Amino acid sequence: MSNRPLRTLVVLVVLIVLAAPADAQRGRGRGRAAAAAPAPRFGPHLGYNLDVEDLLVGAQLSWAMTPRADLYPSFDYYFIDGASMWGLNADLKFRPPTRYGAFYVGGGLNYTRFSVSGSGSGDTGLNLLAGLEGRRGRSAPYVEAKFILGDGSSFQIVGGFSIR
Repeated sequence: MSNRPLRTLVVLVVLIVLAAPADAQRGRGRGRAAAAAPAPRFGPHLGYNLDVEDLLVGAQLSWAMTPRADLYPSFDYYFIDGASMWGLNADLKFRPPTRYGAFYVGGGLNYTRFSVSGSGSGDTGLNLLAGLEGRRGRSAPYVEAKFILGDGSSFQIVGGFSIR
């Protein structure tokens, strides 16, 4: 089996992470006052996948790249009887201008690995997501709906919180 989808995902994440500091440095070099970027937030989440019909637990990182856009990687582990399934997500999250800034939409890449009795397969797909997130204080609760497009397309709802 080829590790090409996983390598592609890793390269994409590294390029996004390396590009963000370069943009911030260019802004300071022109004499502009650089706005202090919020600290990254991370935390756990719990959810349910409606197609697999099982619970999932995971973690996410929300790292502000601009005031409205975040790099948003996450990991999900699915509780499936007699099998093992997990997913890695490399998403971008965008908050359109709204009164409270709680609504967000996003998308990105997904890699899901499913195995039974030592034999497994992986699938690379796309994510489309939308959610509501509290934006005040040290802890930010959120709820999110995610549609995973691929060979094994699925829909899941998760809720959790992120801590600065």
